[in-house]
Amino acid sequence: SEKLYTANPGLVNGLQARTFGVWTLLSSVIRCLCAIDIRNRTLYHITLFTFFLALAHFLSEVFVYRTAALTIGVMAPLMVASFSIMGMLIGLQYLEVEALSQNKKKN
Repeated sequence: SEKLYTANPGLVNGLQARTFGVWTLLSSVIRCLCAIDIRNRTLYHITLFTFFLALAHFLSEVFVYRTAALTIGVMAPLMVASFSIMGMLIGLQYLEVEALSQNKKKN
């Protein structure tokens, strides 16, 4: 939290830092599970949602709450979330095409 919330560190306390740590752990577990079972559409959508949440969180901390400055500590997660969203949206098209082709094979 000390490297992320540099613009106004007085607004960040230990509880918030621990909650952010638990969120990071939870989202990484979800993302690893998606990598293992990439064809699970529900898990894929949940994983995509975690990247949208991360992007929204960091953008709101920079532009709404002003607790974070646009440093490398904030730019890195913003870039990872943005590129991951783009990649997963492209991958989602392939997942949908695969699901349609499997439905045709069943019929």
